[in-house]
Amino acid sequence: MKPPLVRLRAWLGRRTSTQLAAGIAVMAAVALIGSLMVTSAAVRMDQREKAALAALDDYSTMVEKLGLEASLTAADITAADAAYLSNWLSAFQSGPTRDAGTIEETCSTGRGGAGVRFIRAPIGKPAGLAALETIRGERAPRLGDGVFVMQLEHGVLCPSRAVEVVVVRRSVGALDIAVGRVVDRSGAAWGWAVAAVAGAGGLLLAFGLTAATFARRRLTSAVADVSRALDLASVGDFSVRAPETAVAPELTELTGRVNLTLDRLEELLSWLRDSADQLAHDFRTPLARASARLDRLKEASTMPEARALAEEARADLTRLTRAMNEAMALRDGEAWVFETVRLDWLAASAAELYQPLAEEREVVIRVEAAPVSVLGVSSLLQRAVANLVDNAVKFSPEGGVVTLSVRLDGGKPVLSVADQGPGFDPDLLDDPARAILSAAEEGRESHGMGLAFVRAILKRHGAAMTIDDAGPGAVVTARFSR
Repeated sequence: MKPPLVRLRAWLGRRTSTQLAAGIAVMAAVALIGSLMVTSAAVRMDQREKAALAALDDYSTMVEKLGLEASLTAADITAADAAYLSNWLSAFQSGPTRDAGTIEETCSTGRGGAGVRFIRAPIGKPAGLAALETIRGERAPRLGDGVFVMQLEHGVLCPSRAVEVVVVRRSVGALDIAVGRVVDRSGAAWGWAVAAVAGAGGLLLAFGLTAATFARRRLTSAVADVSRALDLASVGDFSVRAPETAVAPELTELTGRVNLTLDRLEELLSWLRDSADQLAHDFRTPLARASARLDRLKEASTMPEARALAEEARADLTRLTRAMNEAMALRDGEAWVFETVRLDWLAASAAELYQPLAEEREVVIRVEAAPVSVLGVSSLLQRAVANLVDNAVKFSPEGGVVTLSVRLDGGKPVLSVADQGPGFDPDLLDDPARAILSAAEEGRESHGMGLAFVRAILKRHGAAMTIDDAGPGAVVTARFSR
């Protein structure tokens, strides 16, 4: 099992900068609010302790003021004593707590300190606030023996305000006495402090989330600009570069390197195009001269064998010229205009184009195509499909069948061309590149240069080409990624 620090680093490594920024903002706000809650609880406990000390002091004073009445037993107390205690409590209620505030002040302002009393004798009616006896309250042993914290709801002490009271409930002789003090609120200063801290926490959280959102959008915009430059470069357009500054400073080094790479690629492609143009120019003139000379040789020769050889050499030159033109088409940047292309239409068009040749060889062309579209260069894909069909028809025996299939496999476009010809060496089926080279070495033009051309086009369109044994024959399959 990995150590916690290693797991934490791994987890952080999977988080984005935006997520980390938002997480830090949330944790900071939570920590701030948590510290406020802890401080508030500490202040509340301090206020309860003050109220408890005042209530205990009131209780001692009350017992002292009772004098002999505090020592009366249940058998000694008379109705006159009970009436006296009730009147005495009413008088005492407004005496010892005058300096701390009256109940009226508490109810109107919410400030604490006001005293509440209750006394019950074995006979007669109890006097004072009956809720001090009936409300159970929460025992608070930290504040003293027989001390309770009570919540007095609206209408119990104040008509329109709920208050918290710390009450000392004890028995003195035959008397049950409850003496309490209203717990002071946090006060205006504390209220402003709480509001300020809570506001700061809210602002911190809002600022953090806003900063994270802004950073995410900025990074997304910068990455989108880089992706756009790379996408255009992938289709031969090097006119756009990634912005190096003012969008996302943290990506400045990356965008700079991307632009340097694009500059270098544009330079290399320009050199390759110039070289290809030069090679094409150097080859076209000799090829044209050789073709013309072979035509004159064929016309001048009276020997059938010589005329046949000239015709074969002329066909070889034609194939060489076509291969060169196809290579030049792949090089040409202007040909890389991507659009929506229907593969089923291309398959049907190629079948129609090669139908006369197939009838000559008594080959049947079948098309099994569902409506499937891909994004690509229509002219290049048309050449690729035509090359596959041409290859299949030429290598199919008389009476053979060539099958063009267009379908979706797992949601991805698939095009395949199957023939019943000699196929490929089984040892080479797992390696299309070796199969192509092997066929080329054997002099099979379509299975050689033709498949190399098809493979290059498919690779440029994000498709993978595979060659499988059709038993008999071969099946060439193009699987597109989009």
